[in-house]
Amino acid sequence: MKRTALAGLFISAVMLASPVFAAETIPAKDDLCAINLQKIENAMATSGQTSENTSDDIKAGYDKAKAEKAGGDDKACISTSTQVLQRIQDVNKGGGDGK
Repeated sequence: MKRTALAGLFISAVMLASPVFAAETIPAKDDLCAINLQKIENAMATSGQTSENTSDDIKAGYDKAKAEKAGGDDKACISTSTQVLQRIQDVNKGGGDGK
């Protein structure tokens, strides 16, 4: 009986603690936007030669996401910055202009 009670308390403690640990590993929406913007900045600083149109598209997308973040629209910032990161990834894989 004591073992069952101790096991129940232990399981309860684990279940109550798990959301705390999960919350630490999942970035908040505004953090995800900031992380994406930082990734774009890093990619723009270290990227090799790309076509002028591609560079302009990436810069325009970055500026748009940054403006959306400044305007408080984190959902739009995440969407825009994710699209820009996908574009950068496509270019780096040799996808050309990604179209």
